[in-house]
Amino acid sequence: MLVSGVMRLYGDDVALSHTSGSLAYGAPDWQVPLGLVHMTDLFGAGERTQASVRHHHGEVDVHDVTRRNGHWITTPVRTALDAASVLPRDAAVCTLDWFMNESLATRDELAAALERRTQWQHHLDVVMKLNAADARSESVGESRTRLLFQDHGLPNPVLQLDLFESDGTFIGRVDFAWPEQKVIVEFDGQVKYRENRRPGESIEDAVMREKRREDRLRAQGWLVVRMTWQDLEHPGPLVARLRTLVARAAA
Repeated sequence: MLVSGVMRLYGDDVALSHTSGSLAYGAPDWQVPLGLVHMTDLFGAGERTQASVRHHHGEVDVHDVTRRNGHWITTPVRTALDAASVLPRDAAVCTLDWFMNESLATRDELAAALERRTQWQHHLDVVMKLNAADARSESVGESRTRLLFQDHGLPNPVLQLDLFESDGTFIGRVDFAWPEQKVIVEFDGQVKYRENRRPGESIEDAVMREKRREDRLRAQGWLVVRMTWQDLEHPGPLVARLRTLVARAAA
């Protein structure tokens, strides 16, 4: 709403950008401050914050902007990188993951754009954030979980692994897996049971379907650990359990 109102006050001398552009494309808003509208001046005006608007000065060429809803907006590649430059690491990685997972920007495109802006502020910081990003993460919860594993020194899992029964029947795709140790982690966000239901399926039906899927995984010898948003906020017990399970399975 704030973006819509602010953009009515400006003409074609600015482009919606950074986190405001990211949200306009549909990227997640987790840990994204919503009190300022970010825009980039197309004619080199100075940096300033005024009346809920953050004006950015940056070199912009024709390949960096496009039209959307009657206004200029930075392209998905430029937007993802600019948003990452003003967000903390975890939120930045969630945003980069989303743009790549939605096929709005590839890793190669993002890396190439970074190569062209080596003199910009926050360049090295954004390089590190992009190195931590992964297009296979399908939600904020999965992105944060992946970073949690890295930060606590757990072995890197395989993301979005397809698993089958011994006769080749497809069981499903799991969020995180350590195949050698036969350990799976599934992130249980509300979306899984509320929005990913099949036609005519109730939430209860979806839960029961997921339980049957988990039984099939266990029958193939997999250890299945489920985690929620609460585990992300208080990761100690989960991390300790995973360390034990991975070590026990490896042994």
